[in-house]
Amino acid sequence: MPLIAHLPILRLLLFLLYSCFLLQVSLSSSNGIHSPVTVENDDLHSEILRDEAVAHLIELGKVSDAEDYLARTFQSPAATRAANLIRKWMEESGLRTWVDMMGNVHGRCEGMNPSEKALLIGSHLDTVIDAGIFDGALGIVTALSALKVLHVRGMLSKLKRPVEVIAFSDEEGVRFQSTFLGSAAIAGVLPVLTLHAHDKSGITVQEALRSNSIEITEDELSRLQYDPASIWGYIEVHIEQGPVLESVGLPLGSVKGIAGQTRLRVTVKGSQGHAGTVPMAMRQDPMAAAAEMIVLLESLCKKPEDYLSYDGQCTSSSLQSLADSLVCTVGEISAWPSASNVIPGQVTFSVDVRTIDDPGREAVIYELSNRMHRICDKRSVLCLIERKHDADAVACDSELSLRLKAAAHASFKRISGEDIDGVPELVSGAGHDAMAMSHLSKVGMLFVRCRGGVSHSPAEHVSDEDVWAAGTAILAFLETLF
Repeated sequence: MPLIAHLPILRLLLFLLYSCFLLQVSLSSSNGIHSPVTVENDDLHSEILRDEAVAHLIELGKVSDAEDYLARTFQSPAATRAANLIRKWMEESGLRTWVDMMGNVHGRCEGMNPSEKALLIGSHLDTVIDAGIFDGALGIVTALSALKVLHVRGMLSKLKRPVEVIAFSDEEGVRFQSTFLGSAAIAGVLPVLTLHAHDKSGITVQEALRSNSIEITEDELSRLQYDPASIWGYIEVHIEQGPVLESVGLPLGSVKGIAGQTRLRVTVKGSQGHAGTVPMAMRQDPMAAAAEMIVLLESLCKKPEDYLSYDGQCTSSSLQSLADSLVCTVGEISAWPSASNVIPGQVTFSVDVRTIDDPGREAVIYELSNRMHRICDKRSVLCLIERKHDADAVACDSELSLRLKAAAHASFKRISGEDIDGVPELVSGAGHDAMAMSHLSKVGMLFVRCRGGVSHSPAEHVSDEDVWAAGTAILAFLETLF
């Protein structure tokens, strides 16, 4: 049959196809579904990931135990109000919520398979004294904003595994001088004796919890630990608290590890005397000795390769790692009797040593201690060096880090429309809940740029756009779980 005979049929088919297209467009319009360009813009969800998230951070930043500055410590009235507010936001994000016996606030969605291993996302709700509004809170709020987007989309139930957000009750350790109360309890590494630690008013951890109607015994504390077999991984978003991301002009960076830490207390005892009558050559001055030791610390930590030798503990790779990550600080110093006209009888100062390389850190402490004792011998003063705190470095999981880097890259491209060559990898010199959670599961972290690298200060600042970038990155990470 000639082709021309089929023309009426072809015209009819074309008419039907065109009618179907018009009908689809009409239905899409009536259901609020936009054109492809508008859908792409709407996928950014700036009203949730940026505007609402920033509003939540500001609101949470006003929840304080002090009138003139932000302070929110473990189980304080402000901490309780903050916990209730976070729980409300969790419920608005479609999560089932509860508060455990260490005051941690949990929000969980089960996804398609509640028996699958869960992804945990967390950070802390407590603050230091005179704090900024982003430390800790940023990680909680951005995680909830990402989950709220999925809730609005009706996608929470389609996640392949459960996702749980935890707002840890204490990370800073301000009230009880014991860090990671919340996360260490979940990870099963919080000593039971911590329940009996007391604050400056003599109130114990157990009593502080009881004041908020939370009763916990030593046996119940051990039952707070999650089963490692039930956890797929833990991720945490946190402000960088340093200047690197700002210097490279990028909002997000992947964390490859958290530095290990050693804290020392050095006590130097000399001969107390009159500032005007003891000749310089006859003095046993602990302040001068302490000053020389502090300058030694600075020199050693600036150029460890000039002080450390290659041996069984300190290899060439350790020296390179130290050069990249070693930081040392004297943050406290006191003298007795602390009078301008008295040669001190005793000087005490703190030493804080941090690096990602644990053997290298031990080599630094060993060399520093030896050289400090030599200074004391030379100056005829006594020297006591006490180790007050040790925490091993934590390496972030390579798989989680790759996923977070991909999510950060996707976030940058979605918001800016541009590609970046790579997502920076950083070492965290500050401790985070991820350190405690590493005893439970593999961990990953994402850092967010902060202005000037300033943290633990009212001047701490993250731009609205970078809050958006962080929330979008977590959303992109969660989207890999479908």
